[in-house]
Amino acid sequence: MNLDPQWVVGFVDGEGCFFIGIQRNPTVRIGFQVIPEFRVVQHKRDLDVLHGLKKFFGFGRICQNHDERWEYRVRKLDQLREIAAFFAKYSLRTKKRIDAQRFAKVLTLMEDGRHLTIEGLEEIEEIALSMNTGNRPRLQALLDEDRVHSGVKSSEEK
Repeated sequence: MNLDPQWVVGFVDGEGCFFIGIQRNPTVRIGFQVIPEFRVVQHKRDLDVLHGLKKFFGFGRICQNHDERWEYRVRKLDQLREIAAFFAKYSLRTKKRIDAQRFAKVLTLMEDGRHLTIEGLEEIEEIALSMNTGNRPRLQALLDEDRVHSGVKSSEEK
């Protein structure tokens, strides 16, 4: 399946997700790990579309998401920069365009090592909470719970 850039833009507008995960990890210096991810989830009957995306970008993984849903997923920072550059060149048309811009900002912060400092983590947290607003309450609750256990305070608590 050969995909056109404009088709990819439209498809990702409807089906894609730019996600910034933040999870507690006691093995890293500040106790939290930032995990950026781009993914597109489809029912198994549309696996050919996911393989088409992988071929189009030239990287990523196809893996089972849940039950009969599969996903095209990219997590490597250098590959995510290529995804961000693609969507900077071929702009998304929905609100997801703003999420893509915020996602690119987090990638830049990570490249600058800001995710390795409390101040940088707080900046990334604010950006992550403004993205994918359906996940905002769950992410906020997780971060609040982790903050209690780790002693990290948000800028509002200082």
